[in-house]
Amino acid sequence: MKLLGLNYKKISVEKLKDNAENINISSSINVSEINKYKTDLFKTKEDLLEIKFNYSVNYAPEVAKLEITGSMIISVEPKVARNVLNKWKDKELDEDFKLSLFNLIIRKTSIISLELEDEVNIPYHIPLPRLRKKETSSEGKRE
Repeated sequence: MKLLGLNYKKISVEKLKDNAENINISSSINVSEINKYKTDLFKTKEDLLEIKFNYSVNYAPEVAKLEITGSMIISVEPKVARNVLNKWKDKELDEDFKLSLFNLIIRKTSIISLELEDEVNIPYHIPLPRLRKKETSSEGKRE
């Protein structure tokens, strides 16, 4: 799966409360449409799919909401495209494809989400790496 294009339709964050305690942060991804995509811009042996999605982060109880809606164009092997489109008729996705797709959406939306969370001063929805002071042992070295 290769990402060829990404277009955001909606990017929003709303802080509803200040100084909330015991915040429960949950995120969700919803795929609303998957369609075959045709264009003369890309010359490829692979098939193109347009995927419309919504990524949201909810800070409960009613502390904040973050939402990103968009669409992406991906290229996949023709066999994979047929399988995805057939399963999508029943609003289902193959587990491997779904995992790859959701990881791609998370990778693209997390960067924007972190920036928005920082701007409105709400907790990050994912932990950031931290440096820690190396602890020294009080015991001497053994030789």
